[in-house]
Amino acid sequence: MWTCASENVTTMTALASETWGLVFWEEQGMPQAAIVGPESRTCSAPVPPEATFVGVQFAVGTSLRATGTLALVDRGIQLPDVMSRSFWLDGYRWQTPAADDAELLVGRLVRQGVLVRDPVVTGLLRGHQSELSQRSLERRFRAATGFTRGAVAQIERVRTAAGLLVAGASVQDVVEKLGYYDEPHLARMLRRYVGRSAQQLRSGVGGAIALDPAQPSMS
Repeated sequence: MWTCASENVTTMTALASETWGLVFWEEQGMPQAAIVGPESRTCSAPVPPEATFVGVQFAVGTSLRATGTLALVDRGIQLPDVMSRSFWLDGYRWQTPAADDAELLVGRLVRQGVLVRDPVVTGLLRGHQSELSQRSLERRFRAATGFTRGAVAQIERVRTAAGLLVAGASVQDVVEKLGYYDEPHLARMLRRYVGRSAQQLRSGVGGAIALDPAQPSMS
């Protein structure tokens, strides 16, 4: 779960993301809500003025019953009939979460069957073996997550790299810790998925960027 306010920011660099989420905000006093899908690449996202946001990001392999994750890649869906304290999703009206009660909403979505998980994909993510063929496993994984297993691992790794660089880690330390071939390899991945160079991340230049709130450490 995350929260933020637009303040003086009008655009933000969004990183590639292996996960999807629900986002709630007020724009000029009007409540809004949207499903935001996984992102296969970095992009520049407009930020409404004087807006406050509450977001819920879901784990890899979690899907909406009514909308497959594959159909959400690189796109979002504006939710209809949003009111000041409620929104409409999958045939039900739900209470809009605040910063301290997002888990209650997630629990209700699970109990109502609106959020689902493929047990085969869940097992793969936990390192379990499966009797299915590799082709069948890859098809199930992509249907549940929107990406191949390799793409998910690649995006997770580069987001971790970006967080380490923002926290002050050296480029060489990140290369060695995360198993990149060399610095040019890391640079290519940052350009594609993050939209910043390593030096820009380390020095904090290049404008607003949507990084995870909790930055990783080198320990």
